[in-house]
Amino acid sequence: MNERDVELVKLLIERLEHLSADSIYAHRASGLRGSLLRGVEHLEKGIHANHKEQEQLDQLVKEGFEILELAAKEVGGSR
Repeated sequence: MNERDVELVKLLIERLEHLSADSIYAHRASGLRGSLLRGVEHLEKGIHANHKEQEQLDQLVKEGFEILELAAKEVGGSR
């Protein structure tokens, strides 16, 4: 994962943090944020992920974007 990818993950973490507590996705986003934070911390400390860990981090990022999309639809549908 390069520096640009790490910045993208940080932005994802920030966006997940701003989900409304009223959202049905907030609790799920909270746990995901914690996992993503641990992954970013390892990368910033120079701890290189093995193939399995990298796949797990990639899956977490995918799930994070899916949660954001679902939460956006939830907000859009309530108007």
